[in-house]
Amino acid sequence: MRSRALGSTHVARRRTAVAATMVLLTGGLGACTAASGPGEAAQGSARAGNAAEEARQEPVRLRTSWADPAAVPIDTPVTVTASGGTLETVRVRSEAGAVEGTVSDGTWTSSTLLEPGTDYTVTATATRSDGRSVERTRRFHTVDLTLDEQTFASVAPLDGETVGVGMPVVVTFDLPVTDRALFEKHMRVTSTPAQKGSWYWLSDREAHYRPARYWKAGTDVSVDLDINSLPAGNGIYGQESRSIDFHVGDSVVSRVDVSTHTMRTFVNGTLARTMPISAGKAGWETRSGTKVIIEKFRRKRMNAATIGVDESDPEYYDLSNVQYAMRVTYSGEFLHAAPWSAGSQGSANVSHGCVGMSLADAQWLYDRTRRGDVVEVTGSERQMTLENGFGDWNLSAAEWRQGSALG
Repeated sequence: MRSRALGSTHVARRRTAVAATMVLLTGGLGACTAASGPGEAAQGSARAGNAAEEARQEPVRLRTSWADPAAVPIDTPVTVTASGGTLETVRVRSEAGAVEGTVSDGTWTSSTLLEPGTDYTVTATATRSDGRSVERTRRFHTVDLTLDEQTFASVAPLDGETVGVGMPVVVTFDLPVTDRALFEKHMRVTSTPAQKGSWYWLSDREAHYRPARYWKAGTDVSVDLDINSLPAGNGIYGQESRSIDFHVGDSVVSRVDVSTHTMRTFVNGTLARTMPISAGKAGWETRSGTKVIIEKFRRKRMNAATIGVDESDPEYYDLSNVQYAMRVTYSGEFLHAAPWSAGSQGSANVSHGCVGMSLADAQWLYDRTRRGDVVEVTGSERQMTLENGFGDWNLSAAEWRQGSALG
């Protein structure tokens, strides 16, 4: 019995031990589960806190200078600011390229004007108060303009052309520019070597630039018309910016004395040739003053009808093959070969205003001149005018400066 009792006691102890072990294992398993639960709860709480913080952050919004994104004006700078963050960078682009601009005091401002009728994309980055960088995008379209609302600038000389020392820069607009001062501020001429000069507005469609004295031989000149989208006034805008470079060749200056019927041509200041000539007769006098060769023709038909002479008039003429013709006025004065007046050259003036010379002299001069070379005429009571060709040099430097819109 004792042994049985002892056995029962032993079994009971084993059962108790097993039960205790099971309790310990169960407790161990329970301990593992309990340790995992609070950690996940903490992480969930952190995520919830981040979400709440995110919700509390003010959203970054872009503010722009235009009211209607479908019709943004082209003549005012574009500005971009941001709320809810610090503006860092702004990129404004179209198919034509990027729009230049800078960020200052939290505002991006464009430094170049926009193209009409063009789609643009604004991409901006900003830093929030929590340090996070965010990006925002906006799109807009500029106002559409017709050709009747845009003025185009034609420029002489041509890009790459070599001209004479008297050649002005001639800018002709196909529509009027009423805000001349604004346009002139964006019309720059620079030269090497540097020479001071000024613009002169002959009208609201034509402006000339010349230095105080003739260009120095060998000068390189750059013309930059930064007028694209610039308001010209009365609802008209600059159609296109223009940039051209030209070179000034040798100094070729011809001096005509109609009273002595002679012409002397100086090349780089040295007398190169003296020629007998015949100038305009009474009633058709060659104009005194400084002229510039406008254009050249190896052969030119000259018809008196172009200067208002009727075919029934005894002064009418029609010359089909005038050689070596160099135009110096819009009204029809040329330097040219005139073999028909050989007997009067050097002794009498018999032309209708042109300066005629022998075929050999005309060819010599034609071969050495360019557009922009100077012809100085003296000895006539009839005076050259500013608008009759490139009459720019008939004003003093001081008078010329008075024609500037910025004077």
